[in-house]
Amino acid sequence: MTSVLDLAPVVPVVVVDDVADAVPLARALVAGGLPAIEVTLRTPVALDAIRAIAAEVPDAVVGAGTVISPRSVTDSVTAGARFLVSPGWTDTLLEAMRTSGVPFLPGVSTTSEVVALLERGVREMKFFPAEAAGGTAYLKALSGPLPQARFCPTGGISLASAGSYLALANVGCVGGSWMLPADAITTKDWSRVEKLAREAAALR
Repeated sequence: MTSVLDLAPVVPVVVVDDVADAVPLARALVAGGLPAIEVTLRTPVALDAIRAIAAEVPDAVVGAGTVISPRSVTDSVTAGARFLVSPGWTDTLLEAMRTSGVPFLPGVSTTSEVVALLERGVREMKFFPAEAAGGTAYLKALSGPLPQARFCPTGGISLASAGSYLALANVGCVGGSWMLPADAITTKDWSRVEKLAREAAALR
């Protein structure tokens, strides 16, 4: 599969509370031009949501987020996840993701974590929590000594700030949830989600 960082400029970070929302939500995001969808493992129905999207939305590239254990790696891939994203990493988790057979983005927020991953042969990472950890200024500073590292910053990013991240040479895409406003999900306003996804997909 193409690198997760190159699938689309924005990866929607999705929290699914009702599994019935998973397929129409994914279809709206894909129709808006955002095929890579990160379903976070923060709710009891997350794996069922991944399973449903994988089975019923063939144009979606569904992944699992908030992956924090080898068990969650196995469960996610079994459910149909085509990529994995973690908020942080340990050697145990990294090994599980590495042997999963799917692309993965381990989370980092410090220079030492980036160097440690590069030492282990990993060049693509999630920068989290992006805004709280220093934002674009931090990532720009990293590009000097560590130009080989590429990032998907996630955490606190909005439509207004996404462009400044995407303008950085070491950023491949950003993660965000602004195209999934709570009221649109509650009212099942999938056309609004598609419209917001289209605005996000136009970013470069």
